[in-house]
Amino acid sequence: MAIKIGIIGLPNVGKSTFFNAITNSNVEAANYPFATIEPNVAILNVEDFRAYKLKEIYNSKKIIFTQVYFYDIAGLVKNASKGEGLGNKFLSNIREVDLILHLVRLFENDNTIHVDSKIDPVRDINTIKLELILSDLEQVEKWISKNKKKIEGERKNFDKLLLMQKIKEELEQEKEIKDLKFNQEESNFIKQFNFLTEKEVIYLANINEDKLSNYQKDKIFQKYNNYVNKNNLNSIVISAKIEDEITKIDSLEEKEQFLNEYQLKEKGINLILKEVFKLLNLGTFFTCGPEEIHLWKFKLGTKGPQAAGIIHTDFARGFIKAEVFSYQDIIKYQKEEILKEKGLIRIEGKDYQIKDGDIVHFRFNI
Repeated sequence: MAIKIGIIGLPNVGKSTFFNAITNSNVEAANYPFATIEPNVAILNVEDFRAYKLKEIYNSKKIIFTQVYFYDIAGLVKNASKGEGLGNKFLSNIREVDLILHLVRLFENDNTIHVDSKIDPVRDINTIKLELILSDLEQVEKWISKNKKKIEGERKNFDKLLLMQKIKEELEQEKEIKDLKFNQEESNFIKQFNFLTEKEVIYLANINEDKLSNYQKDKIFQKYNNYVNKNNLNSIVISAKIEDEITKIDSLEEKEQFLNEYQLKEKGINLILKEVFKLLNLGTFFTCGPEEIHLWKFKLGTKGPQAAGIIHTDFARGFIKAEVFSYQDIIKYQKEEILKEKGLIRIEGKDYQIKDGDIVHFRFNI
């Protein structure tokens, strides 16, 4: 399954620098608004230490990692929902992603212009939040206007109208759609709209590199952190410049030394991806053999035939059974033959829910 992540923020908050860092790309990072017009797209392999251990056991020729698509979307400004800046072009780009990384500027730099002159992360967060809400509100109002007379007398559609009116009322109070509760039928209906405020958001606090090891004492961070905690937001602290510098270091040993200098346990992108997969409720299953170790991302709760369909749609249609065993067991015993002897390879049918770390051999007939 393709995972699409959009990087958003006001102009000059460090988005292109961050994008370069996490994708090892060479995207223009400029000190003026709208340096990014069309969204830059990069594909990142998501490494998983388990794959390397499986490669040793199966003596596989290669590893095929899960890939994540990152979209560096043009900087947003106040009144974008009314066409300011790149306006609706920006907003339409966000609709295509699964999750949003909202880069928030906490760093101070006299040489880098802030669109509102002064660093204020809370104001910046609310600027973008309001534009997303207004964009969703406009979409809802258009739907109601177009459909109200047509469906008002039809009972089967009237619930849809009531639902959209409820959403409209919440948006008018500057509340996000993801904070509302829907039943399964309602969720299926609103999915078609790709509402912006229904998407999960991770806020990335982009701080000065020289404050990275002691950012908790920074007054700008404290203001940001109080707001994040009060509103129960998902937040990760990074320095885009540090992330960019790490990318330019080839030696693994030197990278570790560099991280230690800033008291970092791992790269920011690793922390971000862990949170992304958690919020999107994703796990990883493996298919293994002498040719390759292949990692497949899936929604937790996915059953055997649907998991097989991630590999190929024909596999789902012709699904017969799945031979399943755990990563922990193959690491412990090293050979599938031993797992069979110990009864650790299970035959699972159509109702089995795939688990993170499962190694699966699908059996199908097409």
